[in-house]
Amino acid sequence: MKRTLMTIALIGAATGAAAAEIAPGEVPFEDGAVTVSLTGAPGDPARGREVVGNKSLGNCVACHANSDMSDIPFHGEIGPMLDGAGERWSEAELRGIVANAKMMFPDSMMPSFYRVDGFTRPGNAYTGEAADDSFGPLLTAQQIEDVVAYLATLKY
Repeated sequence: MKRTLMTIALIGAATGAAAAEIAPGEVPFEDGAVTVSLTGAPGDPARGREVVGNKSLGNCVACHANSDMSDIPFHGEIGPMLDGAGERWSEAELRGIVANAKMMFPDSMMPSFYRVDGFTRPGNAYTGEAADDSFGPLLTAQQIEDVVAYLATLKY
């Protein structure tokens, strides 16, 4: 049994099998940055662009202007412009900012997209019942990686 587990581990390492997803409460922040991938898989910039502009997902353009998204109306002006984000911040800094901007910028108004604790939650929908523990993060770990991959493409 021990030999089988070791063989499986070696095969996984040799084939580049992805690491386990990092849970929201386990994200290792270093000065606000997150140097390790949340999924072990690369992000997809095209899917990240969709998350940034989609009102049902990240809706980043509600607060940030982005010249690359002229096809999407009503960009906000509360947060910094996303143009050049890939030059202003490293991939690790972008990951930290998207996951939980308050770790780098404590007074930020930006939502913590990969956080599930430390909130005062509203009641359970409109039922009048207290909130339960079923609230997940606003974005999945892969969506965070996709957004980071997209933001990294935004150069001046």
